[in-house]
Amino acid sequence: MSRDVAAVWDIELSDGAYRIEFEHGTTTGKRVIYINGKEVMRKDWMFKLVGKETFTVGVLETKATINVEAISGFAYEYALEINGKNYKTFMDNRSKISKTWTLKLDGMDYRIVLEKDTMDVWCNGERMETTGEFADDGTETHFAVANHSCCIKALSSGRKRTGIIHLLLVDGQRVPEFMQ
Repeated sequence: MSRDVAAVWDIELSDGAYRIEFEHGTTTGKRVIYINGKEVMRKDWMFKLVGKETFTVGVLETKATINVEAISGFAYEYALEINGKNYKTFMDNRSKISKTWTLKLDGMDYRIVLEKDTMDVWCNGERMETTGEFADDGTETHFAVANHSCCIKALSSGRKRTGIIHLLLVDGQRVPEFMQ
């Protein structure tokens, strides 16, 4: 089945990475939204070719809106908003309020996300049970992944502009941060 995809966005949320695809039939007004290849919304016949489609993404049901605007004749512009922020602003903010690590343990892939504002830890889309404690050099958040001991250390960088540094240790070994 071929799809007439007009726009694609990749977003990183605490509970996972998502690809949003938007199909827009400019003669029929058909609108279809796919998240990670799965159809989540379909409107087959619409007389109004412009407007908004609102839906949710992920386990936390993050609010998303696609705005469809005519720019000239039969040319359209598509913009994604996440939690009321445009795509670029949302993605810039995400990198400030969260930290992501990807790693392989016992042959399995894991994606660990720290939400810095709440100190919630997510692993492959599930919020982890954690234990926090104060250490001499900062704080430590302990949890387990596949029988491996994990710890996120929050340390002062010693520089005001850099602020707090977050490090992930798995079985005592440092894991490099995932760069998008």
